[in-house]
This record gives sequence, structure tokens and C-alpha cells, in this order.
Amino acid sequence: MTTTEASRPPAERKGPARSRGSLRRRNALIGWSFILPNFVGFGFLTLLPVLILFYMAFTNWNVFGKADWVGLANFQRLLGDGSFHVAFWNTLYYSVLHIPLTIVVSLGLALLLNNKLRGIAFFRTAAFFPYITSIVAIAVVWNLLFSPDYGPINEILRAVGISQPPGWLTSSDWAMPAVVIVSTWRDMGYYMILFLAGLQTVPRELHEAARVDGASVWQRFVNVTLPSLRPTMFFVTVMLTINSFKIFDLILVMTDGGPGQSTLVLSQFIYKKGFEESQFGYASAAAVALFFLCILVTIGQFLWNKKRSA
Repeated sequence: MTTTEASRPPAERKGPARSRGSLRRRNALIGWSFILPNFVGFGFLTLLPVLILFYMAFTNWNVFGKADWVGLANFQRLLGDGSFHVAFWNTLYYSVLHIPLTIVVSLGLALLLNNKLRGIAFFRTAAFFPYITSIVAIAVVWNLLFSPDYGPINEILRAVGISQPPGWLTSSDWAMPAVVIVSTWRDMGYYMILFLAGLQTVPRELHEAARVDGASVWQRFVNVTLPSLRPTMFFVTVMLTINSFKIFDLILVMTDGGPGQSTLVLSQFIYKKGFEESQFGYASAAAVALFFLCILVTIGQFLWNKKRSA
């Protein structure tokens, strides 16, 4: 303590400390005032419904009347439900096709549109545009394109010599691949933007050094670009996996789970049981199963990425 501070009365020496404490409290209140609306919205619109969902999964409730506690009966019923098994495997089938295809297409687009070319902003916007287009509009247009008799896609296939082109949405074998094609076309622009952001962080000096050492374009891509894109690739893979397991709207509008149950997925199974058959307890149990499936796969991806990064 300096001589000047020691000569001051105790009340005056406490003044600056009180001012700093008051300033910290005021800053804290201002900070909370900004984040509190988000916390309140999250609590009432996300956390509370999730907690109610977990409770309903152990009940038998059809909206009317009281929810009767049934314990694990809903989950035991899921294990023996053939429709749930079909929806589960269809979801995996869709994810196995959609995830790698979307990564390859979006990364290829990002590499193409990462160059400084005239009008590049237009092509980037055009690639991203399907992602913000209405799902209903996309489904209607692609249903016309996939028409087995008059659709342009099958007309082109006949023109190149394929006399019996696929039935697409009318075929139980081709309906899911058709949905995957449309879903990939819609999602590629969004993930292209993520890969573009990742490519901007790759040091050009690394490419220049590899080029000087005589590395080919493919060698530079494998040994320079891909390792630098590892964080972006991990994020894209996790997001794609979660979104693939939750696919609902596109299938609902394009095929409604048909033909038969060839495109029935878990989200649509939950929707049908809950909102069409009013079995909300059973639908909640299926939703909990889907939730834990997403959690387990995501944790597995995190562990795998951590092992590779070690």
C-alpha cells in the first residue's frame, strides 16, 4: 500500500473495490440478460418436451384419458414389431448410401468451386440453392422426373440403350436409391459450404512444397488436402449421420413409406404410431430408441476420431 493510500480513511480505500465488484455484477447481469431468453426457450421448447417424451415412453397414452404406467412393455413390443424392424433396417440402408455419397459429391463440388474463376459466386449459389428450396416443391418435381413411363430420366436411359429402365418410386427395389439421389442433390450445397470453409484454411505453402517435390494432383489431395480437412470431415460426418437417421420430410412427401414398406424409416414409423394411430406412448418408446441409436453412433464416431488423432 502506498503512502497516499495509507493516509486515506478506510471508507475511501474500500471505494474502488466496491466499484469493481459493482461493475462485475452489472456485467454479469447484462450477460445473463442476453443468454437468458435462449435458456428459457431451450428449457420450455426442447428440454421439457424431451423429459416428457422419456416419461411417456413408459406409459400407454392415446391423448385422451390418463397415461397408464406400463414400464418396459413398449420397448418389449418394439423388439417383436416387424414394422419397427423394417424401419430400422431401412434407416440404416438409407444412411449407408446417403452419407458417403453426399460426402463425395459435396467435397468434389467444394474442390471445384474453390478455384478463383469468373462467376464462381454464381455457381456456389446455384449449388447451395436446393438446400433452401421447399421440400414439397423438390418432391413434386423429382416425382415427375422419376416417372417410369414419361419421366425425362427414363427417357434418357431408353435413349442410351436401356430398354427396361428402373421403376424408381414405383419399385420396392429402386424407391430408396431414388430418395437417396434426391436427398444427396438437396444436401450437397450445405456440406459443400462447410468443405469450402475447411479448404480456405489449408495453407497454400503445403501445396506449393508438394508440387515442387513432384507430387501429382492426386498425391497432393491425399497427403495434403485430406489430412488438413480432418476436423471438417469429422464434423460433416457426424452431422450427416444424425440427419440421415432423422430423415422424415422428404420420404413422407415423395413415397409416404412405400411402395409397401420399402422406404419406411424410423422417423416416419414414430409419426404413424403417434399421430395417425394415437399410440403416443409406443411412439415415444420408438423415439427414445432412435435417440439412443444416434447417441451411440455419435459417441462411436468421436472415439474413432480421437483414436485416429492420437
